[in-house]
Order: sequence, then C-alpha cells, then structure tokens
Amino acid sequence: MTKAALIRRLTDKIPSLTKRQVEVVVNTIFDSMRNALTRGDKIEIRGFGSFKLRARRMKEGRNPKTGEAVLVPPKKIPFFKVGKELRHMVNGTSPPQDSISKHNE
Repeated sequence: MTKAALIRRLTDKIPSLTKRQVEVVVNTIFDSMRNALTRGDKIEIRGFGSFKLRARRMKEGRNPKTGEAVLVPPKKIPFFKVGKELRHMVNGTSPPQDSISKHNE
C-alpha cells in the first residue's frame, strides 16, 4: 500500500474529511514518527509493532567496481519489530490462550 492509497482509503472511510485534510493527518503522523526516530526515541504502536534504531559498527567493505577495500562508517538504521497480534493475523494463526486471558484481565 502506498501513502496515496492510504489517503484514498481513509478519505473513503471518513467522508466528513476532505482528501487534503486526510493528507495533512497522514503526513503529520509520518513526520512525527520520523522526528522521534531522529531523536533516538522508540515508537510503539500496540497490536502493530515497534520501531527503534539499531547501531551498525564500522566495517570493511569492498568497492564493487575496483575490488578495493573501503571502510564503511558506523551508522544507525531503523528497525521494525512486528507486534504479536499483527504477526498472528498475517500468519492466520490464533494467539496462545495465555496471552488472550492476560489481555482480558
């Protein structure tokens, strides 16, 4: 699904909002998530998953054209960990019974 498809779907679901209003909401959500990750914050959306940064060490790589060794600097990359509910939904399985009873308490 693209961002444009998401905006279309939300516009269809919420007819009281214009396409432009929905676009502003979607952009605000994505901008907020980008800003949080830029600050090093973790994003957790219950039932969906979480985003956090993972640090990659400096390593030695190779220039594919010349085969020359080059140093690849350390960097941070965004990492997504899928939530349990979404994982079960995608796989068509039901969550273990103990997690359901904990959720309903």
